[in-house]
Amino acid sequence: MGDAIDLSGDGGVIKTIVRKSKSDAVAPTEDFPVVDVHYEGTLADTGEVFDTTHEDNTIFSFEVGKGSVIKAWDIAVKTMKVGEIAKITCKPEYAYGSAGSPPDIPPDSTLVFEVELVACRPRKGSTTGSVSEERARLDELKKQREIAAAAKEEDKKKREEQKAAAAARVQAKLDAKKGHGKG
Repeated sequence: MGDAIDLSGDGGVIKTIVRKSKSDAVAPTEDFPVVDVHYEGTLADTGEVFDTTHEDNTIFSFEVGKGSVIKAWDIAVKTMKVGEIAKITCKPEYAYGSAGSPPDIPPDSTLVFEVELVACRPRKGSTTGSVSEERARLDELKKQREIAAAAKEEDKKKREEQKAAAAARVQAKLDAKKGHGKG
């Protein structure tokens, strides 16, 4: 087993790598935010298993960073790579807190999960290509908006210069008339 890593900085989420991933394995990203995991959750106090995907060999899927799982999972799973198995110890404030999750998880329980990151994939309805294409499209729109804003600013500057030139011409005519009238 690897060293314990304090992911939350306050001891609330501790990750220990049980099995490393391959060096070229992918991790959750903006393009691949949906993860598939196998896991087993136990109560730290008793070691009692309260939930597992191993019994029926199911996969649990969720989008990292959306708050659809306990806070500890959002923090820890985004640090994993496909193929990695990690033990994640979660203090109550990063799990189910003072409410617990009756009847299986008592209030103020520290939980221990063994999590295997099975896959990372794009959101439903997007493909890697469509995510990249959408990002490129948004970047292009941003560039176009910046060009349009610069052109608008340039036009405004020209109008101000034209106004100033016209005002100077009017002033020069007035000054010329004043000069002729006194002679």
